[in-house]
Amino acid sequence: MKKNLFETGKIRIILHILAWAILIGLPLYFVKRWEIGTDFIWLYYINLTINGVIFYTNYFFLVPKYFFDGKKYRYFLSAALLLVLFYFISDFSNKAVFNYVAGGQPEKPPHQLRHEARPAPPGPMLRFPVRPPFRQMHLFNYGFTSLFLVFFSLGLKVLERHSAIEKIQKDLEREKLNSELAFLKNQISPHFFFNTLNNIYSLISINQDDSQKAVLKLSKLMRYLLYESETDDTKLSSEIEFMNNYIDLMKLRMSDKISLSVNFPKEFENISIPPLLFIPFIENAFKHGVSFRDKSFIDIDLIASDEEILFKCTNSLSMGASGSVADTSGIGLGNVSKRLELLFPGRYDLKINRKEDVFEVNLKLRMKK
Repeated sequence: MKKNLFETGKIRIILHILAWAILIGLPLYFVKRWEIGTDFIWLYYINLTINGVIFYTNYFFLVPKYFFDGKKYRYFLSAALLLVLFYFISDFSNKAVFNYVAGGQPEKPPHQLRHEARPAPPGPMLRFPVRPPFRQMHLFNYGFTSLFLVFFSLGLKVLERHSAIEKIQKDLEREKLNSELAFLKNQISPHFFFNTLNNIYSLISINQDDSQKAVLKLSKLMRYLLYESETDDTKLSSEIEFMNNYIDLMKLRMSDKISLSVNFPKEFENISIPPLLFIPFIENAFKHGVSFRDKSFIDIDLIASDEEILFKCTNSLSMGASGSVADTSGIGLGNVSKRLELLFPGRYDLKINRKEDVFEVNLKLRMKK
């Protein structure tokens, strides 16, 4: 996941240092390229210092203390007083620099000094528009620059605050997601374990050897539930092995009247998926698709690639199960729907179709690249 530039304080500090390095080094470039007088250098650094004080006073003090605290009228009043104060400081600094450069002579703006030093060209005099007074130009330049700095620092601080709030909200959503997923997995595991124990209990009186194999299979399943399912993601190969163990466990008590078809990929990219995502559908199929009196079937298919995973589970509905599937499987299938919404928002398609004697689940997962 790419980090926002305003999420870390270090990046902000580096950007500020880089900006100041460029601003401080600009006069060196102009001095080297053109012959610039000392008055320009003095004025540049004085105005740069004043602008920096205005920017950081608004950035660190006025915006957090007044604007974010809901006291916006105090903020705008304080910002206006700040600009007026530093206007007089800037005006006084400019006068001092010009007087120093002129050797104590009465203040004359630079364009007037250059005009007096240049001899008048021969020929008819061309008239140009009169330049505005120097004080008015200074007031206009200062007002434009200072207002830009105030609103720029305000916008920057608001953007950083919005980014920080967004990060906190994402962290809270992530914690909520983890807690909800933990709750859902804790619901699935006991539900699955309860049904499996019932199957083993009924198998003990029929075949002790098969029941021992069933206990061994169950131990592998529980090991997966205890360790693998506690992680956010697991390998698809581990999940397929878990489903195969569960299906083998269920096959121990199946009769010849039940047709079982399982098609899991043998070779595929070992992508990561959330654990226990498909087992509720398979569990539901064995619970409501197996009949010991009539012919029944269960078809399970899974196709996996880097882009998507396609899962399909179709089973017959045994006599007596019609009308009770949605009620008895509410915990497992309901939790899967919630997990899909949390883990694959906008990246999954779940279709559950129930007819008179057939129950079908189609699930498509679009993986993140």
